[in-house]
Amino acid sequence: MIDPKRNVPSDCPNCRDPEGLDFSRRDFVRRVGGAALVGGLLPVIGGKAHAFGDKGKATERAAETAAKRLFESLNDEQRKNLCFPFDHELRTRISANWAITKPHVSDLKSDQQELVREIFKGVTSPDGYERFLTQMDEDSGGLETYHIALFGEPGSGQFEFEMTGRHVTIRADGDSTEGTAFGGPVIYGHGTGDSEKGLPGNVFYYQTQQANEVFKALDGKQREKALAKKAPEESSVALQGTSGSFPGIGVGELSPDQKGLVEKVIKIILAPYREDDVEEAVAIMKAGGGLDALHMAFYEADDIGDDQVWDIWRLEGPTFVWHFRGAPHVHAYVNIAKKS
Repeated sequence: MIDPKRNVPSDCPNCRDPEGLDFSRRDFVRRVGGAALVGGLLPVIGGKAHAFGDKGKATERAAETAAKRLFESLNDEQRKNLCFPFDHELRTRISANWAITKPHVSDLKSDQQELVREIFKGVTSPDGYERFLTQMDEDSGGLETYHIALFGEPGSGQFEFEMTGRHVTIRADGDSTEGTAFGGPVIYGHGTGDSEKGLPGNVFYYQTQQANEVFKALDGKQREKALAKKAPEESSVALQGTSGSFPGIGVGELSPDQKGLVEKVIKIILAPYREDDVEEAVAIMKAGGGLDALHMAFYEADDIGDDQVWDIWRLEGPTFVWHFRGAPHVHAYVNIAKKS
């Protein structure tokens, strides 16, 4: 059973209205783009084959293998409710809190629920998996209260598993969406600590603490460039390409030590996801100019506790957008892809 109170925080309209941030396919293409490092930041393994990514030639990739098994296990009624063509508009909606289909994971058979858990575990790192489980339990009552959909068919070259719910949108796509990290924009967050200084108990607060290490290392003039009054909409993660105008201070302007702190932020925010997806994100970012092409902005609005530990910040470049909103609690919108 879902406790509706757990899903309706009093002071976060983006959580209170599950449909409030849904976008149409046209809006998605316009606002998010065709889909989103520097050498030595993380290893990029070239020439690595991925499940379903080469015209259906599946390789060993745990999440996609489990997604294929889940697809094959569904009966006709389940397929009617959970399966869609690959280009269906549902695959292109993003929101911090929405049900991509009506059934919950708990409505599946027990072995199918285990496959969903296997898929989720497969697209996250060990530490990320535990953080997400804690978040889903505290925000919504557990993974079984979330919703799934499958788009396309395994072996067709276009196949994607997607799970949504409060503070989670996550995908397993086997590289069906070429040049796009994570299979498309993803979302994560956590409601624990809502509006309290330091967001006590929030499993993602450490990320904003690390981001603020960058701000503390800036001198006065650099802080003037990096700090802005009001942040854009959290869902405004359209890719701008090399001709874009990005908020904040250019990472290329920073000293080597300061760049190292930005690099550490990127490592930390990517760490909850599986290695293959991290490698792809790094490669796409590198293709877009790497670390020096990024800008980092911090926002004065919604500074919980008025302590100048900036709760809202953004990293953005030609192929990379990471918008972190830590007030009243964490919402993060992520889009990393080659600009089409």
